[in-house]
Amino acid sequence: MFRLLILLLILAGPAFAADQCLGVDPQASVPLTNGPIKSGVGVCHIRMSPTGYPLPDPECTPGAINPTVTADILRNPSWRTRCVRDGATTPAQKQSVYAAYGITPPKNNHGKTQTCEIDHLVSIEMAGADTLDNLWPQCGPPHAPLAKRWFKIKDGIENHLTRGIKAGDEPDTAQHGIAEDWSQYVPAATGHKEK
Repeated sequence: MFRLLILLLILAGPAFAADQCLGVDPQASVPLTNGPIKSGVGVCHIRMSPTGYPLPDPECTPGAINPTVTADILRNPSWRTRCVRDGATTPAQKQSVYAAYGITPPKNNHGKTQTCEIDHLVSIEMAGADTLDNLWPQCGPPHAPLAKRWFKIKDGIENHLTRGIKAGDEPDTAQHGIAEDWSQYVPAATGHKEK
């Protein structure tokens, strides 16, 4: 019985303490635009950056931040993104962004066969909100190895910018920059030009 209890504790992972949320409201959101947000089936359109990377429709996905996640919280070693993840939108609501962008959700979209990611334009690690105005389906490029898919490249950029914020950079600059055109950070995050 004791061995079973130990195994269950190991599988459950480390305990999640409410104090790791540091008073953050998971539903708080401020869009990075003043205009109305379009919604509906097929009303949103992926556009391409000058360097050939996909960008979301700014009238559907302008990006949004969670104002309760401050720079001090982002720099606090106790902070955990699970305090916000799925706090404002359910997984089913997140899936609705495929329809808004007129994209059929891919089958077997996991592991090495993953071709799309429902992406937080401003990542949660950078105080992005978990709301629909900060979500878009980032897909492709077709037939690229997983590490070269656009969502994986953007993940590296998010990690790069988050390291900068933790080192003292202002979150506001990175949040607005990634929402405007995440691909502008490819050279800084990878050390070379991708395209």
